[in-house]
Amino acid sequence: MEPELPFDPILRSAEIEDLVMHEDTRLYYRFRASRFYGGIATADTVGCSFLCAYCWNHDRNLHPDRYRTFYPPQEVGSKLLNVADSRSLSLFRVSGSEPILGQASFEHILRIIRTLARFRPDSRFILETNGFYLGANPELIVLLRIPNIRVRVSLKGIDEKSFAKVTGAQRDYFFYPLAALCELEKQGVYAWPALMEDLFSEKEIAEFQNLLAANGIRRQLELESLQAYPHVLRNLEERRLRIKTKPR
Repeated sequence: MEPELPFDPILRSAEIEDLVMHEDTRLYYRFRASRFYGGIATADTVGCSFLCAYCWNHDRNLHPDRYRTFYPPQEVGSKLLNVADSRSLSLFRVSGSEPILGQASFEHILRIIRTLARFRPDSRFILETNGFYLGANPELIVLLRIPNIRVRVSLKGIDEKSFAKVTGAQRDYFFYPLAALCELEKQGVYAWPALMEDLFSEKEIAEFQNLLAANGIRRQLELESLQAYPHVLRNLEERRLRIKTKPR
């Protein structure tokens, strides 16, 4: 689904959720162990509210309807546990897209987290999210007050202009992920922001960190490194985004 840019991410989230969710099941295409966070059991899914220029999974998120295997949350949890057992891992995540597109996908991910917490109470689930839907619906954040959750909010820009260029979404929605971080802090849910550093100068990042602190977001800003796949470089060029540091 290639939308005309800039698109309304609220409408896109609803449209994508209709494609990737069927009752309580969601499309997944891979279950694996990943090296991130020192080793983590990962379920890769498709479908996102944004279409970020630097996304490693851009083509799958652009065409989520090409995938046909739906999994209920209990089976996702079981597969993640099998991956963890095979590699002696205690961290879990869903990756490749946005886990929270709407109410159905939110309930789906909660069931996965609760399943893992029941069988592995000492484990940690890292909820990787762009924070958009949570920012639009902050009343849901209280439901994330589960001891084994850690929330990583990937911020897509340092201002409205860069947010729109990176995500393809309308610039007015830049503040929604920041609102999510503020509410996560208020609710006592452990969360931190992340940003793709290669698109911004040191000065811009420092000023953005000051903006976060001024809004009560005081946890350390995680700086991501861009993976320079050919499709990523092509997408960056089409969006007129310049790499300011050498990608690793």
